[in-house]
Amino acid sequence: MSEALPKISIISCCYNSANTIRETLDSVARQDYPNIEHILVDGMSTDNSMEIIRSYEHVTACISEKDEGMYDAMNKGIQLATGQYVGILNSDDFLSSADTISTLAHTLITTKADAVIGDIKFVRPDNLNKTIRYYSAKNWHPGKFEWGYMPPHPSFYVKREMYNSLGLYKTDYKICADYELLVRYLKVHKITYHYIPECIVTMRGGGISNASLKNRYILNKEIVRACRENGLRTSLPKISLKVFRKLFEYIKLKH
Repeated sequence: MSEALPKISIISCCYNSANTIRETLDSVARQDYPNIEHILVDGMSTDNSMEIIRSYEHVTACISEKDEGMYDAMNKGIQLATGQYVGILNSDDFLSSADTISTLAHTLITTKADAVIGDIKFVRPDNLNKTIRYYSAKNWHPGKFEWGYMPPHPSFYVKREMYNSLGLYKTDYKICADYELLVRYLKVHKITYHYIPECIVTMRGGGISNASLKNRYILNKEIVRACRENGLRTSLPKISLKVFRKLFEYIKLKH
């Protein structure tokens, strides 16, 4: 491929994801962009996840071995990547349209930004056509990190060289290594980014951070830690106010 069509690496990590991973794989396979590398990192699934993955010819590389959690798996995938830009697509999420990667690539080429961000939407796990929340990055800026807001991580595609120079995901975080990495990249090192006003990824509602009150507490504590480790002043009460913004996103969809 010529430099006009940079390779885009998509990393998908999975563990016993047989019930959801077909949509993930299908969404990448149907992209109209011709220079995609799709890397699967499996944590030694005990269901038929690997059988499903092997049935897709577009998959560029796949490993199945024990890992130390999802951020360790993401790091493994990034280290295997050869594309100019890298994004993460979880095994229960999928790209929202067939031209998603073409749109990302065009934006990266024309703006020469280090990264792009866009919107995502959450759907009901039992009805993928029913949107329950729309998460827009339109009004997001790095000053919002200390208030508990980050751009939608699944919409974040960045130059692979940034992982080499600025570091990978910190594996001692349970839920918020993505938050910490984005603070480090976008706030501390001030890499350039461009916002795409489109839905990039569709996610099933009910992720690990919302699984229980305990996980929400861990989430908020790790957000505070991520900010403080990178020189931002914040507190649990301050970031707890973000719950009202989330409620507004749900309410808007009902009107």
